[in-house]
Amino acid sequence: MDVKLRQVQPFSVAGLQVRTLNAHEQQPGTALIGPMWQRFYVENLYDKIAPRQEDSFVYGVYSNYESDATGYFDVTAGVALDGACVEYPGVQIQGGEYLVFSAKGAMPECVIQAWGFIWAYFQDNPQVRRAYATDFEVYTSADSVAIYIGVQASDEPSRSSN
Repeated sequence: MDVKLRQVQPFSVAGLQVRTLNAHEQQPGTALIGPMWQRFYVENLYDKIAPRQEDSFVYGVYSNYESDATGYFDVTAGVALDGACVEYPGVQIQGGEYLVFSAKGAMPECVIQAWGFIWAYFQDNPQVRRAYATDFEVYTSADSVAIYIGVQASDEPSRSSN
């Protein structure tokens, strides 16, 4: 899997939103992310969310982390905005350094496999620390995705409470 470090400027995404836990997503009876995406496509929300940037990709945004990968977080299925959206919840993508993991294949299996690779990557590379601020998926075509994981800047001292 291709991994690159990119600098991202802040931008806004709006769409459908759920609050969930990774543990809930493992069980069909409590999973919320799949049904949210199904609704996004069935209701053709890409064309309905306004003011959408003209050439916006479809985004899946992970934000409002309670703690780390084990805590609650929000997921937004949406589009990049050109202004304020009043009909759908929005989220501001934080600017900064992101590791970008690119994958290609059948959806959603491709994304699920990519997340497995991402979790393994951070487990195997403890010197690279996730920021747990905003992370996002960019669906660049029907069979390709780039997943942006916010990381603490490499020149940033580790945070400690005084």
